[in-house]
Amino acid sequence: MTRFAAAQFSTALCLALAAPLAGQAQDTLLPPGMEGAELLPGWQTPTGARMAGVRIALDKGWKTYWRSPGDAGIPPSLNFADSQNVARVTVHWPTPEIFDQNGLRSVGYDDELILPLEITPADPTQPVALSADLEFGICHEICVPVSVALDANLDGPGAPDPMIRTALTEQPRPIDGGARCTVEPIADGMRVTATIDLPEAAQEVALFELKSTPVWVSDTVAHREGGQLTAMAEFVPENAQPFALDQNDLRITVLSAEGAVEINGCPD
Repeated sequence: MTRFAAAQFSTALCLALAAPLAGQAQDTLLPPGMEGAELLPGWQTPTGARMAGVRIALDKGWKTYWRSPGDAGIPPSLNFADSQNVARVTVHWPTPEIFDQNGLRSVGYDDELILPLEITPADPTQPVALSADLEFGICHEICVPVSVALDANLDGPGAPDPMIRTALTEQPRPIDGGARCTVEPIADGMRVTATIDLPEAAQEVALFELKSTPVWVSDTVAHREGGQLTAMAEFVPENAQPFALDQNDLRITVLSAEGAVEINGCPD
């Protein structure tokens, strides 16, 4: 959810991938900025899970958005409800970049996004019929909302895909117990201030989100005191009212020239 009305026009893109053609997009009218989208069938892990992926290819200079897209971004939506023999899908987001868009900050990826999907089957001995309905935005001079439908049967051991493997290594590094938070109401939501024990690094940006609740989040205001980074952001729900913000639901991602780290939850 965002306060920035990014859409210039709406385009629907439907790509149907049958099992023999998994990863091959059918001919279709692509919106401006899109080269294509495909499902990477991936491989079966030793635990019986399936590691697959979505590839979104963009024209040069175009970008798409991270799970929490920033003030100027379009939030992506991923729906796997129509899949068969799927108990759970865990999406692994690679570390994003920060973009300036008309004086506002957005968070995302340029040119290409490989999004690993870790699929837990209901029955590991049976094939997975994956149905992925994706809605996301792509932007350059204009911003285009795009709808993509990807379907494929995933069976057999497969082979590790180097693109998916690389994307998995590009996730932020998780750290535990690295933040202390205070939460206070404001006129239209809640303010969170986090003090994070983290070595100083150049080009630091802290990104706040709630893991289970889509809510608009302001740009952060941050300052340093030695080995502590203090960052503040405001959370504004649709009804623009204070709400019960669960500190365990907080996720803070800090991007820097040294890489990215992810902190899940603040201790009460």
